[in-house]
Amino acid sequence: MAKGALLDSVDALKRRDLEAARRIMAADRELNERRYAIEQETLVVIATQQPMAVDLRTLAAFLEIATELERIGDYAKGIAKITVMMGSEPFVKPLIDIPRMAEKAASMLNRALHAFIGRDAELARAIPPEDDEMDALYDDIYRELTGFVIKDPTLIDRASYLIWVAHNLERVADRVVNICERVIFTVTGEVVEFNGDVEDMTSTDFE
Repeated sequence: MAKGALLDSVDALKRRDLEAARRIMAADRELNERRYAIEQETLVVIATQQPMAVDLRTLAAFLEIATELERIGDYAKGIAKITVMMGSEPFVKPLIDIPRMAEKAASMLNRALHAFIGRDAELARAIPPEDDEMDALYDDIYRELTGFVIKDPTLIDRASYLIWVAHNLERVADRVVNICERVIFTVTGEVVEFNGDVEDMTSTDFE
């Protein structure tokens, strides 16, 4: 649902489909409800089954990942809201890098969830370095749009809208990195923090 909302929100922006954008905004409520349902069910299992070691880490991962997915849904809702705010105003520039960011973020998210389902710590380790590409795309968009505004200050609102969209997509990638860190912890018991090209890892015995 989160991945679909993300891709749909950028598609609605590209097509200037205000009705689709409004539907995405309204559908965010269901994603929120799913998150709270997962939390409730998980807490019941923790309270009644008293799980240990890897089982407890897995349940904690349910709570964390559900929260990350709900926040990704919020970013999609934000992009849809921007589409409605823009209305029929023309784009400052053709949308090229923003759809690339959306596809990249969706791909990262899809693989991160497969890593969790498959308990694949190596796949989870392979995804975070791709966040650098998302950061680079965001920086390129920011610099290009800022350049347009410097040349023509009347473009500031329209440029800002697209910068906000790109920022939301960049934040989605950050959420995916958080999911990958949680997958590694769940599978191995290792606390891992990815920071750019650097992986800081502390092994902790939770078995």
